[in-house]
Amino acid sequence: MTNYTSEYRVIYADIDAMGVIYHSNYIDLFERGRTEFLRQIGYPYSELEKIPVWIPCTEVHCEYKSPGRYDDLLEISCRPAKLTYATVRIEYEIRNKNTGELLVTGYSLHAFTDDSLKPIRLKKVLPDFYNKMQNLISTTSPE
Repeated sequence: MTNYTSEYRVIYADIDAMGVIYHSNYIDLFERGRTEFLRQIGYPYSELEKIPVWIPCTEVHCEYKSPGRYDDLLEISCRPAKLTYATVRIEYEIRNKNTGELLVTGYSLHAFTDDSLKPIRLKKVLPDFYNKMQNLISTTSPE
């Protein structure tokens, strides 16, 4: 996976009684990664919402491979994988940055809407963003 990456250090609030990252917290980590990905490509949520282009999550999937623990430094990687006129699928990998161990894989599916959550055609409303995402998909797709 060719990735846009960000880092996150696991805090006590992230772990459960077994001492591992609580399962639903990985969905929050997906969001952290996605937020930083959009910032890295020049389209932070804060700017998109001014247009307004919203990107609500409509589906999320997570596969747990190995547990993360308190104080682990995580590397959250994401990439756009599929784009339609009205949706985007983002894929994720979360690894322990120090060991390289794969902790989680997954994806989220997002709609493109206006601020009343009415679907929009991204290519029409924000063609430069649509083209950027399309180019990223063609350059980051697995061979």
